[in-house]
Amino acid sequence: MPSAIGPTATALNADRRSRELAELGDGAPIDLLVIGGGITGVGVALDAASRGLRTVLVERRDLAFGTSRWSSKLAHGGLRYLASGNVGIARESAVERGILMTRTAPHLIRALPQLVPLLPSVGRFEKTLVRTGFLAGDVLRATARTPASVLPRSRRIGASEAIGLAPAVRRDGLRGGLLAYDGQLIDDARLVVAIARTAAGHGAKILTRVAAHGVTGDSVRLRDELTGEELTVRARSVVNAAGVWAGQVDPDIALKPSRGTHLVLSAERLGNPTAALTVPIPGETNRFVFALPAQLGRVYLGLTDEAAPGEIPDVPVATDSEIDFLLSTVNTALGADLTRADVLATYAGLRPLLDTGDGATADLSRNHAVLTSGTGVISVVGGKLTTYRKMAQDAVDAAVRAGGIGAGSCVTTNLSVVGAGPAPSGLPASLVARYGGESATVALAGALDPVADGIDVTRAELAFAVTHEGALDADDLLDRRTRIGLVPGDRERALPAAQEAFG
Repeated sequence: MPSAIGPTATALNADRRSRELAELGDGAPIDLLVIGGGITGVGVALDAASRGLRTVLVERRDLAFGTSRWSSKLAHGGLRYLASGNVGIARESAVERGILMTRTAPHLIRALPQLVPLLPSVGRFEKTLVRTGFLAGDVLRATARTPASVLPRSRRIGASEAIGLAPAVRRDGLRGGLLAYDGQLIDDARLVVAIARTAAGHGAKILTRVAAHGVTGDSVRLRDELTGEELTVRARSVVNAAGVWAGQVDPDIALKPSRGTHLVLSAERLGNPTAALTVPIPGETNRFVFALPAQLGRVYLGLTDEAAPGEIPDVPVATDSEIDFLLSTVNTALGADLTRADVLATYAGLRPLLDTGDGATADLSRNHAVLTSGTGVISVVGGKLTTYRKMAQDAVDAAVRAGGIGAGSCVTTNLSVVGAGPAPSGLPASLVARYGGESATVALAGALDPVADGIDVTRAELAFAVTHEGALDADDLLDRRTRIGLVPGDRERALPAAQEAFG
């Protein structure tokens, strides 16, 4: 059901942040305090606030600062997990994908065609394996009750249709392709911000640039990273949703992060594809490299799965070997090879996988876990973006039990986030794709001219991010509210407009 909460109630900005921090200093009661402003943390905040709990979320940097902005921007249906025999997480992924696409955020997710080209390198066994997998994906979609009108059924297509969907595909020996559909987010960080604002509309305090120290099951020392001021607050329950930094909040947590790297390419270089070119990794039976069409005229090429031991960096960096691996794999399916010169930028994220012992990170379970430490802190770890809502539900259930808190049942299976209503007409298509039913409100925030030539982000979007989406500096605008900052040249051209947005 569409959210009935207006833009004023959901507005996040510097003034609201200051006011709510002052209320905490005055002893405002807290039922549930959430640490971490990624997809899981904001999901926990929305679940708790929509049950009527007095909820506070603190994030030491910005919303979607960590892993939640570095994903493939896919709402996966769990097909890979089915191939590895994990039927439970496969079905959970398909169910949660359906909830996202039909109820939570239908304006932010579209059905993305995924094309496996049938080239000479794809033999009869490989073709049968992929086709069987796609048919199993159809079954998953049907059992999750996601309509075919939302996610079409898989099918075999001819060579001309395959070329139309992915013009850069190799033509020699092309026998057509196998086509399936999955969900694609316009942007992962946009989803995080929309959920955070919806939680704020239900009364949650969403506080960025606020670090948590000395965490126990019922108290936390907070530090305002902008002023240096500190205060200690008490809560009936505390949830650690800090992702790959969860072990810094609770030392009892043992994670084995893995790095997933993407390359950023010009969509024009690949013929402006409308489908994700899906290339089997040689020697693997259920792993692929994807060339994913994205906003701002880009294609994201990924994904790797490499162990990332050691200290957790603020911003992970792609390695040379990962870049070479992605290029060499995708080139097996292209008519003209991509080179390093075609790479506009790279990005990498760390998966917060539970350390379950030996084995490659690609083989570790993507199941999530809700754990209780000796101090009473509830930690939610593991999992993936698509299943964030179920992770949040499980975490809040555990926190309610641990804190003896009276709360209603979870309602997020039918709760839409801001922007999920009908989209207005007459506005730039790119703006509508990012804001849905809120597009007209965004358009009133400022001018609709682009922030720079060739970048289809308007000045109104930057202004709205400052007044309604909690952006506190130009980095927030360029790197998370928009994805302009992914490409250094784009960042440089858009920086003046980002700085002016705070004038």
